Amino acid sequence: MSAKPEVGLVREASRQILAGGSAGFIFDQVERLILCFTRTHQATGLVEICLMHPLDVVKTRFQIQRYATDPNSYKSLGDSFRMIFRTEGLFGFYKGILPPILAETPKRAVKFFTFEQYKKLLGYVSLSPALTFAIAGLGSGLTEAIVVNPFEVVKVGLQANRNTFTEDPNLEFLRKFGIGLLSGTIASVINIPFDVAKSRIQGPQPVPGEIKYRTCFKTMTTVYREEGILALYKGLLPKIMRLGPGGAVMLLVYEYTYSWLQENW
Repeated sequence: MSAKPEVGLVREASRQILAGGSAGFIFDQVERLILCFTRTHQATGLVEICLMHPLDVVKTRFQIQRYATDPNSYKSLGDSFRMIFRTEGLFGFYKGILPPILAETPKRAVKFFTFEQYKKLLGYVSLSPALTFAIAGLGSGLTEAIVVNPFEVVKVGLQANRNTFTEDPNLEFLRKFGIGLLSGTIASVINIPFDVAKSRIQGPQPVPGEIKYRTCFKTMTTVYREEGILALYKGLLPKIMRLGPGGAVMLLVYEYTYSWLQENW
């Protein structure tokens, strides 16, 4: 009587191994992706969004409630979490997460770029350094808000939708492709400093016969001090062009191979 569950377990494990092996054969960046997330803290903005987004969804739901007597209104924080999970599932807490993820890089870029530009402009006016920094910070914050606002409008609209997720095959394909593409892109951005360090260590040394680059973190520190932060991101564009679509292909191959094995074997 115990043989059948054992055979089922072996078969299920075989399906997963074959599906994973097929995906890994086409694209071998799974290990690198894991190492990126465990060895570096450069994705703090993305991690913060992913961890805090459920609270942002709940906040939006409370803010758009009009009447406390509405039977669909949330009575408390705990009640809102229970209702969302019961009626919309786990993914209900992540509705509208794509806009803030997409806005993260442009938001930071606009903020710091405009801050420096405002400082230069204010340099023509006789202001104290403290007031210059304050006004430049205010201007960069306002500019950032203008850029981010369209993303916020889309995000709130998605968060306000209380319907459960329903996807047809085409939408499911696009969803999986998008997740894989985003994962590959994020992985590229996170681990490119390690890739630069690897290339410096493996490549020719600046002075023949003298080893300048020895260890990973020491190499990254040296590159940062001598060449600046942007030097750690050399080659990022071609890496994204390779790993972004590659991540999508890897996920799709695994998902569809595993589904095919479940149905036919």
